[in-house]
Order: sequence, then C-alpha cells, then structure tokens
Amino acid sequence: MLYAILCYDSEDVVGAWTKEEDEAVMAKLGAVQRRLAEKGRIGPVARLLPTTAATTIRKGRDSLVIDGPFAETKEQLLGFYVVECATLEEAIETAQDLARASGSAGAYELRPIGYFDRGSLPG
Repeated sequence: MLYAILCYDSEDVVGAWTKEEDEAVMAKLGAVQRRLAEKGRIGPVARLLPTTAATTIRKGRDSLVIDGPFAETKEQLLGFYVVECATLEEAIETAQDLARASGSAGAYELRPIGYFDRGSLPG
C-alpha cells in the first residue's frame, strides 16, 4: 500500500536554519530516501515553499479563495513523501527513520493513499 508521509514542523524554526544546517538535514534525509529508492519503495517527494506563498480554497456551495494557509494547525505542512509499505508498522518505521534524520521537532502524519495518479509528469 502507498502511504503519504506528511511533514509538519515550525516554519519559523526550519526557515531560520543556516544554509549549512539546512544542507546537513537534507543530506541526512537524502540518505533515508536513497535507502528507500534502492528497495523501490519511494515515490514523489516534495519540499513545499513557505506558507506565505499559500492560497487556501474553502470548500462549500460557493468556494472562497483566501491568501495564505488557513488550516488550524500549530505546525505547518512543509512537504511530503509517498512510500510503498506493506503494513502500517512498516510505514511507521519509515517515518521514524525520517524523523531521526530531520533533527527537528514537529510531526510526520501517515495517511494511506486510496488513489494515486502520476499524471503527465515525466519520469
């Protein structure tokens, strides 16, 4: 089953990292990603731009477009992974590997994916 691992953290904390700190964290995360890739278990990975670049669409009869991230969360969604895991336990282990590599607070939320379409993206 495919799982989305959603990365939540304090945007202020992560945004304050020096270039060297950021590169070190990304290198550690890259090592986990390479291990998953060697096993054919990783799909798309994305690091999102800051929430200041976000737009929210409120659902309803008439949708409302709002500048900014207006989800009710303490941390912000900073990115995500799509990984192949046989069980929830394997997904939890994978998220724990990523958490150890990230070296920051925040959370990883696991969600089984019910539908996945690569669309027309290359590669």
